[in-house]
This record gives sequence, C-alpha cells and structure tokens, in this order.
Amino acid sequence: MRPAADRRALRGWLLALLVMVLVVALDQLTKHAVRASIVPGEERRVLPGIEFVNTRNRGVAFGFLPGSHLGVTILIGLALVVLLSYFALRADRALIWLPTGMLLGGALGNIIDRLRAGSVTDFIKLPLGWPPFNLADASITIGIVLLFLLIEHQRHAEP
Repeated sequence: MRPAADRRALRGWLLALLVMVLVVALDQLTKHAVRASIVPGEERRVLPGIEFVNTRNRGVAFGFLPGSHLGVTILIGLALVVLLSYFALRADRALIWLPTGMLLGGALGNIIDRLRAGSVTDFIKLPLGWPPFNLADASITIGIVLLFLLIEHQRHAEP
C-alpha cells in the first residue's frame, strides 16, 4: 500500500473502533437503566406507538434462533470473521468504518449480555407485534443496511 492508503486504513480502523466503543457503551447503559427501572412484564409508553419493556432474549436479533446458544455463538463468530476480513481489505475506503463499527459494537453489546446473564435484555417495543429489541440490535440492523449500500455504491463506482 501507499503511505496515503496506509493512513486512510489506519484512520478507518480507529474510527471503526470509536464507533464500536460508542455503540457498546450506549447499549450497555440503556440496558442497565431498563433493568434498574422497569420490572419484567411492565410496559412504559415513551412515544405514541413506542413502549419500553424489560424482556430477555436467548436468540439473536429480534428473537431469531431462540434457545440455540451454540448455534448463535457460531453464527455470530462466523459473521464477525467475515466482516473483519472484508474490512481489513477495504479499511482505506470512505465510510466503510461506520457500518463496521456499528456491527461490531452491536454484536459485542449483545455478547456482553449473553456472557453476563445468559440472555440479552430487549426493551424497545413497537406496535403491530414487532418483537422487542435493543440498541445493539438496531445498530446491527442499520449497520447491515449501510454496509450493503456502501458495497453497492462502490460496485457501481468502480470501472
């Protein structure tokens, strides 16, 4: 790599790390606040159509793969290896650090819960039967969308 590309890659790694730390911190703070202030089963209306609850999730985002600890662990591990491999090859590209940091932070936020309590604290409840989720889940979901948009944009921008 050229020195300019090396600096861009280093900057990408540092920004991804910063986003990851920020996501983990916000995720853990909000989950702690919910566990400390909302009794399991209680619902608190925050905005029209949005409630806070205190629930536990043993699956991955939005309750997918419930009760499969080994399956969840393998799935998360493989996804993180693929993500980090992709990022390592492209860390010098514009904005790729943002979804990478969001995905890593979201995954780590939920892993911390699994290690601490054996399940993940979910607390944001939307209408129409949407399963409760947390900031880590939201970060993962938004990170995936942003990553696909960046990949698609870069694919069309390359000659």
